[in-house]
Amino acid sequence: MTNQVIQLNAKQLSEVATYYDTHKIIRSAPGVVFAAKLTDTSITGYKSGKVLFQGAGAEREANRWSSDLLKPKVSAAKGDTLPLGFSQTSVIGSDETGTGDFFGPMTVAACFVSSDQIELIQELGVKDSKMLTDPLMRKIAPDLKEVLTYSILTLGNEKYNKVQSKGWSQGKIKALLHNQALKHVLNKMRPQKPDYILIDQFAERGIYYNHIKMEKEIIRENILFSTKAEQLHVAVAAASILARVAFLEEMDRLSLNAGVTLPKGAGSKVDEVAAKIILSKGEDYLSTITKKHFANTGKALAIVNKKRNN
Repeated sequence: MTNQVIQLNAKQLSEVATYYDTHKIIRSAPGVVFAAKLTDTSITGYKSGKVLFQGAGAEREANRWSSDLLKPKVSAAKGDTLPLGFSQTSVIGSDETGTGDFFGPMTVAACFVSSDQIELIQELGVKDSKMLTDPLMRKIAPDLKEVLTYSILTLGNEKYNKVQSKGWSQGKIKALLHNQALKHVLNKMRPQKPDYILIDQFAERGIYYNHIKMEKEIIRENILFSTKAEQLHVAVAAASILARVAFLEEMDRLSLNAGVTLPKGAGSKVDEVAAKIILSKGEDYLSTITKKHFANTGKALAIVNKKRNN
């Protein structure tokens, strides 16, 4: 687990505690002033002024704070230079999730947020999805669907495994899904057009377009690419939430069918659950609910063989 520690004075500690107020949890350990839990990071503040960040997002969260004014700071994004005032323009944003999870699908969402909707979307609670819990995103998503023009694409595991076995990389799969989702939103919006389209960058522009060069319709007009795009416009943040909730809902369905709660990610817990599924339902069944080219498949089989030989 990644750990990061910063040292603060009493005033700064209070400011950090306030910033994470909506994610606070109870932690009664000695010396703890406050504790918070994000999707990928645990944060604990101590009377000594130390703040401990633990988890995959520890470095990101620790880096949000400068040592002087202690204001949240956005890590420098890479990609296209965005126009002045971009965050207040009318934008279609797109993002994906599920790419690093052994169990479950890959989902991509795109949605349009007009300039006059930005304040409303922020009031609904939309911000960088890494700062939101899964339950909160589930709560926000229906409201977003009610007010926004959007498209959500879910690539199930069997289809994913089929195209992956043909040599398609995750980059190619993502590019095709993003292009398709953007087409759907643009078609729903007609004759209205966005000022810009912002894709959360997972590939350089040239590589992205090379992936989709055989498509009949390729969206190119006013497209911008940037990493950390959720922090640059609420349209991408909203798309990220819709993609995440679609992923969670499919995970719910797959868990129900499998008879066990399927863990997210690709860690050791995933290997153990996958082994149990092989023992109860078989390896063929496992491949229908996983991205079977992941190393977890081999690790699960090794666990199964070890159990059978004992």
